Amino acid sequence: MILLLLIIIYLAFISLGLPDSLLGAAWPVMQQDFGVPLETAGILFMITAGGTIVSSLVSGKVIIQFGTGKVTFFSGFMTASALLGFYFAPSIIWLVVWAILLGLGAGAVDAALNNFVANHYKAHHMSWLHSFWGVGATLGPIIMAQSISVQYAWRNGYLTIAVIQFTLAVILLFSLPLWNRVSNNTKIKAKKNAEDHFEEISPEDTKQVKPMQIKGVKLSLLSFLLYCGVEATVGLWGSSYLVNVKELPAAQAATWVSFYWGGLTIGRFLTGFLTFKMTNRMLIRFGQIIAFVGALLLLLPLPSNVFVAGFIMLGFGLAPIFPCMLHETPSRFGKKHSQTIMGYQMAVAYTGSTFLPLILGIIASNTSIVIFPFFIVFYIVMMLLSSEKLNDILRKKAFVPNKY
Repeated sequence: MILLLLIIIYLAFISLGLPDSLLGAAWPVMQQDFGVPLETAGILFMITAGGTIVSSLVSGKVIIQFGTGKVTFFSGFMTASALLGFYFAPSIIWLVVWAILLGLGAGAVDAALNNFVANHYKAHHMSWLHSFWGVGATLGPIIMAQSISVQYAWRNGYLTIAVIQFTLAVILLFSLPLWNRVSNNTKIKAKKNAEDHFEEISPEDTKQVKPMQIKGVKLSLLSFLLYCGVEATVGLWGSSYLVNVKELPAAQAATWVSFYWGGLTIGRFLTGFLTFKMTNRMLIRFGQIIAFVGALLLLLPLPSNVFVAGFIMLGFGLAPIFPCMLHETPSRFGKKHSQTIMGYQMAVAYTGSTFLPLILGIIASNTSIVIFPFFIVFYIVMMLLSSEKLNDILRKKAFVPNKY
């Protein structure tokens, strides 16, 4: 039963990843169809992420009232409806409307599933969970590239993804009875374990403190902000950079960016195995260093083919960071506050997805998209610094063992 639900959660994360990379892959063609400026993609992305931020912030109360299973199903149905709306959208205004619904559908389910897995499953399950998100994120631009190659029909790409989303929503609907059973079984086991072995409990679980008052929470939020800023910026503007600076065809550029998402997916799958030998913090650090090297390959004046390696390295490097940070949440800040802090983290993560790509888009519209790799390098360096400062704080906490 636990394994069956885990498989369904993995399917839900494929559903969550499918739309995330679509706009960036399709935008070079969509921009021509609607006759709008380059930075409009950043605005649409901002609107989608804005809806996600709102739903993430209220996710704690929503999940407590309705349960993780129902929230996951309803969010998947909302996302599928929004993608179908993109297919029919006659103007940019309608894209804005459907972008709002798309964002609202993504936020609550993201926070819900991440906290559910962090509390009910192990670190390798979390990494594999996000590798399935990468499966969706990789399939998105591949499907869109195929659609674009046939008379630039980007709408067919959105229609295909919408059909897949509706199918997954139906699967989620039939899985609803499983969620409470797994939660109840896990609580019983946790209680028995606590009685048999005196579990280590964080001070934050025993004190009446607010989540934002816990040491290290703000630095954790900053790390999530910068991580999602990097991931979203590469996904949104990578194709435009390759088309406008490297002069690649739109379909080829979308395919190259799919290699980035592919590296992210494969990297997270491999991370699941690495968690048996390495701690989350070690994987986060190594991932940031690899991503930095990949960003340098985009920055240096090298042949165009090297950029494929740069995108793949970026994907591999970013792969372990997000799931490992999420899985660390209960041990960093205590299980009592994990759902609330998880919602904050997801909200701030989508804030990074909202504003950091938008900042690049606005500046690029007034200068050139050639600044793209400079921004990526800067974001990664800042993320590494904030993450290491957080590790320093965690080392000083008695309930977090030093695993270096």
